[in-house]
Amino acid sequence: MADMEIPLTLKDRVVVVTGAARGMGAAYTRGFLAEGARVVATDRHWTGVEAFRDELSASDRSLALDMDLTSDEQIDAAYAATLEKFGAVDALVNNAGMRQRDLFPPHGRITTLETSDDDFFRMYNVNVFGTLRVIRRFIQPMIQQRLGSIISVVSSGMIIDSNGGAYTALRPNSREQPYMSSKAALANMTCYLADEVKEHNVAANVVVPGHTRTTGFDQQNRARLERRDALGPRPMVPEHIVPIVMYLAAQDAGSVTGRIFDVMTWNIEHGLGGAVRWSDMTVERELIINPS
Repeated sequence: MADMEIPLTLKDRVVVVTGAARGMGAAYTRGFLAEGARVVATDRHWTGVEAFRDELSASDRSLALDMDLTSDEQIDAAYAATLEKFGAVDALVNNAGMRQRDLFPPHGRITTLETSDDDFFRMYNVNVFGTLRVIRRFIQPMIQQRLGSIISVVSSGMIIDSNGGAYTALRPNSREQPYMSSKAALANMTCYLADEVKEHNVAANVVVPGHTRTTGFDQQNRARLERRDALGPRPMVPEHIVPIVMYLAAQDAGSVTGRIFDVMTWNIEHGLGGAVRWSDMTVERELIINPS
């Protein structure tokens, strides 16, 4: 990006992005392509964003694929298509996942005691086991070439703070189980993976975007208004996470690995601005103009 220098070049690197059709995934995809990378954009479905898929499919530097994280067949097919077109994988962005509002639409709020075993199985099958399935495939070229980077995207709600000699959850009142525990598992798994693959010069890091406007955000907010719930803080635009994801995609295990990054703090520390620059200023206006 024009705002910062990527320490290691992304030009011609092959980057696989899951959940790439919309929101943050689409922002990553466009960011990587702008830096000269070759991008494999995968998503469970491209309904409503066919123009974006066609744009990617028409380029010799990108590939748009269907890939459901719960389907071994689709993961294998996407992996084969990636190697056939580009012959390598240099970075993997684990962006796809099931959100709380996907499991309990539209607002997602539910107590842990109201959940069922099946709720946990469904969420973990995507966010934990599905991501692990993808990592197991796409890390193989990185290990073989002794160079690569894996980035997993989690939620700030999975964070446990140390306070007065005890550990407490960052925001347990959000009522977002099993989503938050699945993201905690993903963060933990990624950090342990970093140590395992360090000998192969593959980095593995975690990013915490914070409150970001993603697909279904407006519907969720309207449901909260109907319940007379507070809307929460103003969200960031999806693009605010692109600089750090590109930075980490350019790393290897000899530089940055096994770390969990707060995106907004990293942006501020690297001169990319904070909430004033990245806040989505359209949220209230759209809710007022089109409340239903």
